[in-house]
Amino acid sequence: MQYRTLGRTGVQVSSLALGAMNFGAIGRTTQDEATAIVDAALDGGINLVDTADMYGQGESEVMVGKAIKNRRDDLVLATKAAMPMGEERNHRGTSRRWIFKALEDSLRRLDVDHVDLYQMHRWDPATSDEEALSALTDLQRAGKIRYFGSSTFPAYRIVQAQWAARENRLGRYVTEQPSYSILQRGIEAHVLPVTQEYGLGVLAWSPLASGWLSGAVRAGREITTNRAGALPQRFDLTDPANQARLDAVEKLVKLAEQADLSLIQLALGFVTAHPGVTSALIGPRTLGHLTSQLAAADTVLPADVLDEIDAVVAPGVDLAAHEKFDTPPALLDPSLRRR
Repeated sequence: MQYRTLGRTGVQVSSLALGAMNFGAIGRTTQDEATAIVDAALDGGINLVDTADMYGQGESEVMVGKAIKNRRDDLVLATKAAMPMGEERNHRGTSRRWIFKALEDSLRRLDVDHVDLYQMHRWDPATSDEEALSALTDLQRAGKIRYFGSSTFPAYRIVQAQWAARENRLGRYVTEQPSYSILQRGIEAHVLPVTQEYGLGVLAWSPLASGWLSGAVRAGREITTNRAGALPQRFDLTDPANQARLDAVEKLVKLAEQADLSLIQLALGFVTAHPGVTSALIGPRTLGHLTSQLAAADTVLPADVLDEIDAVVAPGVDLAAHEKFDTPPALLDPSLRRR
């Protein structure tokens, strides 16, 4: 396992980190299975575990809390808030009112007195940066969080938040958690240059592109992955974007074979090769998945292999741009671009 400094925090984290979204009903993972995955991940050198309040509406946090019960000091614990937690209109977002309540709920579910990294799961256009940063700074000073970060923020919002912190003398986001994979490279054009400029740690989610790069999605085979069952439209090959992804996967499989690597090793090695990325978040549902992903822990791709990947999917290109979560609101809502 390789270790990198998380932004400018001084905290050392593994180049592969464990994401817990699949713990519970989402991934049909039991508590015993989740505990076994956490134990194996930590034994394999992973030292960062990431979850969120909205994963299973708190179920993932409960399972993580039980799994780390006797190993809390061995890991960097991260969770997230801001996504809807039920139907109540104020049980979401980044207002001071909700951030304080959401953190207390997360601490109770995790059964800990603090989290190491508290991340705002999405940018909240209804709340000012000053409001969110002030609340997070107070929680940090109270010792309930050690650091705070953002997740899937557009590049311009990352910049705005950094300036708001400076102008108001508040704590700042020290990490960003964007989606990044060989098939979704858009952040290379905007987000990563900004995070590098401001010295943010980057925890890349979906490095296997929702299973497209797991080796389970191939031409001529029925797609039976758990994610395909939950989100069939993302794997419908009548969609040109999905066909483009499949075509890229077939080329990448051949490239991996030529390099004597698995497709998973190629995919994870690509993400962790970028100098702006700290860790790639893996989200195994089973011990078998974890084992195949841990095999990439020491993968270092040579320049010629990275060049060949660039020839398959060009730098800065998203093959499924419509699946991005950091699109400016005005591109999605016509009323916001009309006088």
